[in-house]
Amino acid sequence: MLWASRPLWSQARVDVMKIGEFEFSAPVFLAPMCGITDTPFRKLCKRLGAPHALTEMIGSQPGVRQSRKARDRMDHRGDSGPIHVQIAGANPSQMADAARYNVDHGADLIDINMGCPAKKVCNTLAGSSLLRNVKQVSAIIEAVIEAVDVPVTLKMRTGWDRDSRNCVEVGRIAESAGIACITLHGRTRNDFYKGEAEFESLKRLRDAVQIPLIANGDIVDARRARTVLRDTGADAVMIGRGAQSHPWLPGDVASFLSQGSDRAEPSDNEKRDILLALVADLHAFYGDLGVRMARKHISWQIECFSPEADERRAILKAPCAQRQLELLQRFFESRIQLPKVA
Repeated sequence: MLWASRPLWSQARVDVMKIGEFEFSAPVFLAPMCGITDTPFRKLCKRLGAPHALTEMIGSQPGVRQSRKARDRMDHRGDSGPIHVQIAGANPSQMADAARYNVDHGADLIDINMGCPAKKVCNTLAGSSLLRNVKQVSAIIEAVIEAVDVPVTLKMRTGWDRDSRNCVEVGRIAESAGIACITLHGRTRNDFYKGEAEFESLKRLRDAVQIPLIANGDIVDARRARTVLRDTGADAVMIGRGAQSHPWLPGDVASFLSQGSDRAEPSDNEKRDILLALVADLHAFYGDLGVRMARKHISWQIECFSPEADERRAILKAPCAQRQLELLQRFFESRIQLPKVA
């Protein structure tokens, strides 16, 4: 395990985790999420304390790179490093080429996706579908590692279904080939996101490999993160869906693990400012697409203010950036009491 020294999770301080030459002072990662962890959202989470964030998944097919979606996903302007790009695909040579292409365009680390459960991804035999073909797993990992001179990591699930959990076998293959770190989501592909994540598989993988391991799945607060790290021997946690409505969560978990104390929940005013800043950044980053890209974040982050159905509907159907921001401002004015001026 590439720790400067092994952390003691019962204590407050955590030591430095390394992936290749890159050091991470707190063992918390923001998960790659399609349509969510774009540059504006990664920048926001890092500003709120997330130590590290992966890009959303980028397809490996050569034709995909010229689409607007792919160009936006490879746009890292203003994103503090290291830039950790996740690629997906089923063809070893295309995956190798995609890794080279992304390194040439600013990637400091490459992550191989073998965990996405989406049907449109698995139907192309990519994502978690690869876990059904161990020979293809090996071929892809070897091709990508040989193609680039940066650390290559792997994100996967425990297996295709509960009767074929093979993450230990795949983990051994990955370590032998030179993978620098593995993230394991504690569900099978066929579980999608149902039920609770299980970490018994990660315990078994921990006993089987020496490279750093990251635990993913249902990391909903700092104490859950500490328990998972302590009970599994994992080196870090990765936070996904929990950050959608609480982009400060990775920073909160990192602070707790490093300092042993909780950060205060953002005030209503702070939550307003966080969302308004993100929406404005999305508008600037995507131009005409920014209004649509902001809708999901607005829906998640206003939930704690108990919006009425008609309020939510009006904001989400706003036709332009100016109107979207105006309706958001009006919504927050109705929810947050401003201090009286003497």
